[in-house]
Amino acid sequence: MESLSGYDVGRSGRVARVEGDEAVQRRLLEMGFVRGEEVRVHKRAPLGDPLELVIKGYHLSLRRDECACILMEKE
Repeated sequence: MESLSGYDVGRSGRVARVEGDEAVQRRLLEMGFVRGEEVRVHKRAPLGDPLELVIKGYHLSLRRDECACILMEKE
């Protein structure tokens, strides 16, 4: 498994697992980062943080440390 924070712009994959403390896990799961859901990196800020992601047809931005809690399935 690889964390979402290491993905380049344009790359997509499926969520395998969400890690981190309970509050972070709950927040990410409520935003739709559930097992099997497809996520695509749409943009990255000039300094690399935050990332703009597309999940379930909507765009959202997450900081790199939050993306590190999202583990993606190997392709």
